Amino acid sequence: MLKLPNGGAMAFDFGETRIGVAQGNAEMAIAHPLATVTGNSNDEKFNIINKLIKEWQPEYFVVGLPVHADGTEHELTALARKFGHRLNARFRLPVYWADERFSSLYAEELLKQAQVFGKKNKAVLDQVAAQAILQSAFEHGALDVFTG
Repeated sequence: MLKLPNGGAMAFDFGETRIGVAQGNAEMAIAHPLATVTGNSNDEKFNIINKLIKEWQPEYFVVGLPVHADGTEHELTALARKFGHRLNARFRLPVYWADERFSSLYAEELLKQAQVFGKKNKAVLDQVAAQAILQSAFEHGALDVFTG
């Protein structure tokens, strides 16, 4: 596992329909949910992500890699990697890959404890999953890094 560098990070829970976004700082090792990005096209989604990057000015990205419970990759893993490569190409920041196997379950449990249900849950689930991905990367490190 790679230790994340100090500085600001932006994490992504990639999905084909929604992309959860979180931000945090490795020195404090605290992650916060930020936004759920939706759009009709990749350009529309990247325009929203661009605004978040300009506002928060991260020094690197963390992208969750969805894998099977045994750690093997599947179709969504390849799409998440493609998304990370696009982030790197557009914004010229390193991309760290993190295991996201249990991030959605963790996010659902956090929202359940906070008594956030139904439509409210769906609206924030992806960004809380991104928070879980980033928090886990702060605590346990990243799987790998892509610098383009």
